[in-house]
Amino acid sequence: MEQGLGKASIRLKEPVDIIASASVVGTKEGQGPLGALFDIVGKEDHFGAKTWEEAESNLQKEALSEAMKKAGVQAEELRFLYAGDLLGQSIASSFGVSEFGIPLFGLYGACSTCGEALTLGALTIAGGFADMVACVTSSHFASAEREFRFPLEYGNQRPLSASWTVTGSGAFILKRSLDAEGSDGMSRRPRARICGMTVGKIVDYGLKDSMNMGACMAPAAASTLLQHFADWGCGPESYDHIVTGDLGSVGRQALLDILSKKGIDLSEKHLDCGMLIYDAETQDVHAGGSGCGCCAATLSAYLLKQLEEGFWKRILFLPTGALLSKTSYNEGKTVPAICHAIVLEGIGK
Repeated sequence: MEQGLGKASIRLKEPVDIIASASVVGTKEGQGPLGALFDIVGKEDHFGAKTWEEAESNLQKEALSEAMKKAGVQAEELRFLYAGDLLGQSIASSFGVSEFGIPLFGLYGACSTCGEALTLGALTIAGGFADMVACVTSSHFASAEREFRFPLEYGNQRPLSASWTVTGSGAFILKRSLDAEGSDGMSRRPRARICGMTVGKIVDYGLKDSMNMGACMAPAAASTLLQHFADWGCGPESYDHIVTGDLGSVGRQALLDILSKKGIDLSEKHLDCGMLIYDAETQDVHAGGSGCGCCAATLSAYLLKQLEEGFWKRILFLPTGALLSKTSYNEGKTVPAICHAIVLEGIGK
């Protein structure tokens, strides 16, 4: 494996370009600090559907359509589609993207699914199995509450450690970096490049509180980050920012504490999508945002913008996921977690 690096990493010989992306979010997300940056903000959270699950499918449909429009490509030009969500049997994806007719890899990595999709999409292109692929993930507050906790009508109280599932979707078009042309033949400057990745492993600290997913996922983020530093022979100084997916305020502190015991101070470099997407002072989100759509929408709307415009040169993107189900939780199981790391670099202005 010439591109293999250390125990769990890959450094791509030829980076894979993110030539276009799109973000679609709900009303609450549109009222947050990043509201003006999202491509589409819903006027209401049903997105024209009769059920919350159908609404989430519409999120994916709109996000993928918008990303393809920006890239100037048609569905038949995309070799594969990598898609996933939080719902049972990934129904938001299967009903949301079926009409595109793109060969599909359905994924489940909980809230880390965006990282899994981008990793597999980039590897497919780097391996010569495709010239261009798409990745899309989503989550919806109401559908996730029904799937993992209680229907909204129940009106249950949430502890301060709980996060707020983001109503949102992010879609990305990946292409070989040697040729970034759309179907109309016009050259397009990529938003950023995927230069490598570190694949996470399942980490389980024995925690059982599903209302404190930040604490459950922080050990996985620490594990992947430490493995990345070891494999790549680098440290926090190698990146402008190290961005986790949805640890929130509780999970962020847990991550900083774990790393501090290893002699690593990440406090100045660390950002978290779950803390970026909402304003904790004015929005009732408790610990912050979570869900597949949290890091996907934030990556598309904000993180890639910073790289695209030259404010940042290089970041490490670490989506995190809590691998529980309502069945495992009700059977008294722990909440294992996973985290994948992706090296993203700007092209320069």
